[in-house]
Amino acid sequence: MEKLLIVEDDKDLREGLEFAFRSEGYEVLGADRVEKARARLRENACQGIILDCGLPDGNGFDFCQEIRKNSEIPILMLTARDSELDEVKALELGVSDYMSKPFSVAVLKARVKKMLKAPEHAILESGSIRMNLSACKVEQDRKEIALSAIEFKLLTYFLRNKGLVLSKEQILEQIWEKDGQFVDDNIVSVNITRLRKKIETDPKHPQRLKTVHGMGYIWKEDTL
Repeated sequence: MEKLLIVEDDKDLREGLEFAFRSEGYEVLGADRVEKARARLRENACQGIILDCGLPDGNGFDFCQEIRKNSEIPILMLTARDSELDEVKALELGVSDYMSKPFSVAVLKARVKKMLKAPEHAILESGSIRMNLSACKVEQDRKEIALSAIEFKLLTYFLRNKGLVLSKEQILEQIWEKDGQFVDDNIVSVNITRLRKKIETDPKHPQRLKTVHGMGYIWKEDTL
């Protein structure tokens, strides 16, 4: 189930959108301000964001720029200002799509569905690591490294959620439970260890794929 974060300070609109997207089968989280949205993203691995341009404690442009420092998560921005300059600014900051209020909920649903399926993230990079998702190929320092199917899925998940703490439960749901497999959470740590041996200079003291004790794992942007 794809998880969607809706950041909108208009309570009626936010609740209406939450209902609409839950009806489409999404798991939906809501936030009415930047601070709460930031906390939601720290605690949850979301697959997409609907982001209002104007919020009580900030604006969508700045928050989008903040997110893009660590993540390539798809973002659709909403604004009450029908301005070409606003649209250009949003797109330059890395927004995946853009809609002005008022809007059709049916069109918004279609845009979000398309955004989440778009092949725009076929290449994922973090410092010396480069993933070509279409070719199922991973390179480190321009040399190809061999990963198992599970290791490839894990690395993809972490690079799509750089800077976010991912719990074992989230990883299990994303990597294994979608295939209907029954596994215990020990399989996560086993495969994390295997992946570290292939991507870390010193697997016993990882600098990229780090453990957050009591919470899970986080991918730190590779500066090596």
